[in-house]
Amino acid sequence: MSNFKQSFLAGIFSIFTIGILTLLTYKTNYGIFLLASFGSSMVLLYGYPESPFAQPKNVFFGHLITSVVGLLVLYFIPMPIFITIPVAVGIGVGSMILFNVTHPPAGGNPIIIIIGSVSFDYLLSPVVTGTIIIIVFAIIINRFILKKSYPNWK
Repeated sequence: MSNFKQSFLAGIFSIFTIGILTLLTYKTNYGIFLLASFGSSMVLLYGYPESPFAQPKNVFFGHLITSVVGLLVLYFIPMPIFITIPVAVGIGVGSMILFNVTHPPAGGNPIIIIIGSVSFDYLLSPVVTGTIIIIVFAIIINRFILKKSYPNWK
């Protein structure tokens, strides 16, 4: 596939996926489905779906682990924000690597969570629900529309 075609399709499918999450968030009463780091997840899911970092296990658990870390640090480490943010990012990144579920965009989740002072409900919506939606879309689009071997089960 040419670089132009790959970049065009990645852009189109990113618009579609983030568009659905945006509609669900702003035009329904179902909750929040957007997480800023999902924007960078699109780069991997549609631009480089063969990457180990783009595989569903990594996407799901990477976002989940770093979000849990962000929440735990936010609520249980009573330190100034200039300390809690780097500590949470470091623990989140280290945890993804330790558990072999690295998804680079998820490294930003603790920053989002601590700056936003979100509640534990944030784990369900947007983290879990939004991540499941982007994974389902990535499987459908990559496998059935682009005819790529995704997920890569190696």
